[in-house]
Amino acid sequence: MAKKSMVERERKRQRMVKKYAHARAELKVMIQNGELPMDERFKASLKLAKLPRNSSATRLHNRCQRTGRPRGFYRKLQISRIAVRELGGSGQIPGMVKSSW
Repeated sequence: MAKKSMVERERKRQRMVKKYAHARAELKVMIQNGELPMDERFKASLKLAKLPRNSSATRLHNRCQRTGRPRGFYRKLQISRIAVRELGGSGQIPGMVKSSW
């Protein structure tokens, strides 16, 4: 089980990304628009830089829904490899069977 503080920190980042997504997208469009004057594009880049760092989507890290583990994450199931093994072994994931040969 991951530390609760780390899981909460990640949730806080997710909320912040959602909150600032629209503003970041508008500023990025302004910066990339070649028809705008250079000073307006520069001001838009300064505004983008002033937004909180954690409002960027690249700061997010995938975590297991059950345990909060940050590594060995399966995107399709939204859980870690350890949770996949536990749930698969107990027959709670449809179509997954414990292998033996």
